[in-house]
Amino acid sequence: MSERGKQLIIVRGGGDIATGTIHKLKRSGYPVLVLETGYPSAIRRQVAFSEAVYDGVSQVEGIDCVHVKDAAQASQVMKQGNVALLVDPECEILKTWRPWALIDGILAKKNLGTNRQMADKTIGLGPGFYAGKDVDLVIETMRGHNLGRIIGNGCALKNTGVPGLIGGYGKERVIHSPAKGILKGCCQIGDRVKKGQAIAVIVTGQGEVLVEASLDGIIRGLIRSGYPVTEGLKIADIDPRESEFENCFTISDKARCIAGAVLEGLLYLEEKQGK
Repeated sequence: MSERGKQLIIVRGGGDIATGTIHKLKRSGYPVLVLETGYPSAIRRQVAFSEAVYDGVSQVEGIDCVHVKDAAQASQVMKQGNVALLVDPECEILKTWRPWALIDGILAKKNLGTNRQMADKTIGLGPGFYAGKDVDLVIETMRGHNLGRIIGNGCALKNTGVPGLIGGYGKERVIHSPAKGILKGCCQIGDRVKKGQAIAVIVTGQGEVLVEASLDGIIRGLIRSGYPVTEGLKIADIDPRESEFENCFTISDKARCIAGAVLEGLLYLEEKQGK
């Protein structure tokens, strides 16, 4: 085993942005353990390793992520060349293992407990972290000129609440739940839809609330059918570029950019720390 193969990296979060980082780190030779919640709410489920919580295994661009129950299973899965995923939102695994590096890819827009004592190298993705205090480095996640910038002192830009433009559309392409209840999908990721078409319903105690497509395009992301949603929760994403069907099933340009910055950041810290 190479030296890199001994450098365990723990990634908090397995959504689509974190999955881009996990995928790149695994392809670069690092063993990776993903920590998730018991009920992840990924929208771009076809490219989110967090789906392994429900399905047992999630495959993204040729790499398998396997849901495990404990450290022993995780060790076995990683030795077999796969990514391991453990339901452990409180990072209890750190009482057993000290990773070479820890990446917080939850993208909660706030810090959910990550600190520099968790590993020799710590990186936070997006707002909520202060580089040089609670993590070593922060990666900018907002689309634009600074996307993927490595911050060694300070914070990422604050969340604006406005999605980046795709095909000329920003906030219009993202759909939030109109009510609290259980979501039942009427469409699949990759389906072409028209504005006003029903893509899901929210089953509430008072009946069903229809969720309509906000524009013409392709369903790029849709939360898992049967998921209990709250009012205002992001539940779907429509790509207006109908020619971009394959994008529904591949890691995004944004996720790849952030992943490259994470890898560079780890190599930078390795060089700086001399290990």
